[in-house]
Amino acid sequence: MFNLDKLEFNNIRENLANYTQTFVGKKLALSLEPSSKTMEVKSWLNETNECLQIRNIKGELPISQIDDVSFLIKSLKSSLSLSAKGLLEICNILRTARELTEYIKDLEAPLPTIKDYFSMLYSNKDIENKISSCIISEDTIADNASPKLYSIRNSKKALENDIKNKLNQVMHANSKYIMDQVITIRDGRFVIPVKDEYRSFVKGFIHDTSSSGSTVYIEPMAVFEINNKINNLSLEENKEIERILSALSGLLFPIVYQIEKDVEIISKLDFINAKAKLAIEMEANLPIISNEINLIKARHPLIPKDKVVPIDIYVGKDFTTLVITGPNTGGKTVSLKTVGLLCLMAQSGLFIPAGENSTVKIFENIFADIGDEQSIEQSLSTFSSHMTNIVKIVEKVNDKSLVLVDELGSGTDPIEGANLALALLEYFHNQGAITVATTHYHEIKNYCITHDGFENASCEFDIEKLEPTYHLLIGIPGKSNAFAISKRLGLKQSILDRANNLMEKPDTDVETLMKEIYDDRISIENLKKEEEKNLNQVTLLRKSLEKQVSDRLAHEEEKVEKAKKQAREILQDAKDEANRVIRELNGLGSKDLKKANELRNKLNADLKETESSQGLDLSVLLKLNNQETNKPSGQKLGNAKNLAKSNTHTKSSVHISNTSAYNVSPEINLIGENVDTAVMALDKYLDNCTMAHLKQVRVIHGKGTGKLREGIHNYLKKSKYVSSYRIAGYGEGDYGVTIVELK
Repeated sequence: MFNLDKLEFNNIRENLANYTQTFVGKKLALSLEPSSKTMEVKSWLNETNECLQIRNIKGELPISQIDDVSFLIKSLKSSLSLSAKGLLEICNILRTARELTEYIKDLEAPLPTIKDYFSMLYSNKDIENKISSCIISEDTIADNASPKLYSIRNSKKALENDIKNKLNQVMHANSKYIMDQVITIRDGRFVIPVKDEYRSFVKGFIHDTSSSGSTVYIEPMAVFEINNKINNLSLEENKEIERILSALSGLLFPIVYQIEKDVEIISKLDFINAKAKLAIEMEANLPIISNEINLIKARHPLIPKDKVVPIDIYVGKDFTTLVITGPNTGGKTVSLKTVGLLCLMAQSGLFIPAGENSTVKIFENIFADIGDEQSIEQSLSTFSSHMTNIVKIVEKVNDKSLVLVDELGSGTDPIEGANLALALLEYFHNQGAITVATTHYHEIKNYCITHDGFENASCEFDIEKLEPTYHLLIGIPGKSNAFAISKRLGLKQSILDRANNLMEKPDTDVETLMKEIYDDRISIENLKKEEEKNLNQVTLLRKSLEKQVSDRLAHEEEKVEKAKKQAREILQDAKDEANRVIRELNGLGSKDLKKANELRNKLNADLKETESSQGLDLSVLLKLNNQETNKPSGQKLGNAKNLAKSNTHTKSSVHISNTSAYNVSPEINLIGENVDTAVMALDKYLDNCTMAHLKQVRVIHGKGTGKLREGIHNYLKKSKYVSSYRIAGYGEGDYGVTIVELK
């Protein structure tokens, strides 16, 4: 038994129905009922969850609006032809089924619950195309729906043009008798408007008269036969359209049961999709099924987001009865309804507007006795009404029940009401039910303090502002605010002192204790809020610093890449220049020795000048770049040529003579180099080896991680100097050496 009306579950169903597209989907939403079966509830929640996942990956489900087609399905089962409108509606079902099948086609996510629905859809592209190509709208059949229809309509158009020409001629010849130069149709025949006083001057048949009687619509004798022909063609056209609709309907007879199943599946998917949309709109989360209720920052879904105050509320673990006290309009009833409504939503497969990891219990019964208090004059009827509900709850309550009672024991004598309320709470507790109740009775607050399984809670009240905050504080009984509010409003202190003295001593002590607890809890809550605020600020600062560091690192990496690129370009230029000079030297004869010496001296001089100007390592350049803002004005880094060459000579273990390209070692040791530096050194080395006419060399790169070897092999694959290469064999250096054959 679920008390849906008291908890306003109907409003949730109506909101859900607003997100549906199909007639049956809307019916499913409006008839939604909670389930008390745990496996069924979990399955429903999985459907909603999987639909949200699919939407995140693929976007909105392609579900078109589908009205009630039950009559169309019955007609097809009886082999009756459908109208153009009916055929279009069936075509829409086939198209939606096809689009949903295509929508899910490439989805690899493991979504077993909802994928089963998609797999049951039937589509038929041929029939869908046939219907959509023949029927333009519910009132229009396409000309090319059949050759005969095309021929009939062409003939009609020709006759209509002919009759319009003749009527225009008649109107022109009798213009003074014509009311308006407009051809109209009456009773399916083309006519012209003639002034009533001249009706005898235009020979023909009168088909209609205007409402004022000043105009008669005459079919001239000259077009009588043409009108007959057009009418005959119209009859043939209608017969052909009926034949076409009958033929199209016949295509659907064999698949009517598949279409009926499609309607069922599409509507189910529409309903599930509506649950996902509602979850998005409410910013809701998947509830965890548990043996207790623990709602984190729960919001009543029917209160606007900008006005609702989230509450943390838990019951069912350390205690099963929670009693909420506090001032009227302080949020007690809303807290009660929030618990009940969110449990109903979860048991209906809906996400709940609460924080992640919120838990709910599956109940067989959710009882609610919630209603606004009535006036004093109606106290008897109020008490009787509440007690009628309570009696029904007492008869059915068990350990799988949630009991929600607002103002328990109210509407009668306070002493009797308080004791009756305590007896009922004890009964519900002994039956194993989870109970959340609101009350004003301080006897119940005291009882909860001294008995296991019972807990107090209160709705916070701001004495300074004389207004509720709607925050729920569990573990603290609501203190009496009557004296404090009266004092704030200006009541004489002497009256307040007398009222305080009139209270019984035990009650005063308890009230004082509750006040101290309440004040301490408020102080702790304020400190907690301040800590959360500071933590949020620290978190924002940390994220800001992380972003700054990330941006700086990206900037520095960009600098490194730029420097490497410049170095490679400069080395390439230097190599090309050296090759050019060497080619000139090789081309000289003995008689040009003097010129050769001049070229050699020039090359040596250039190289020495370059070497003397070098002094910056790549790492030094980066340090200088990082400290660029601290450089004295006008200070400049060494040019990139100097940097690149300096880096090659200072960091590499390879030394290649710049003065002679012919004194070259048959091996090069690149161990310890990074890939970029090693490749540049190897390129220069192989260039010199080619000039020295070496045919085979050894490249020593070591075993290590294999990264250097891989980078060198990638270079060798593309090098213009290399004929082939291989890993050295046993005794040659094994995997630490590569043997290179030069061209």
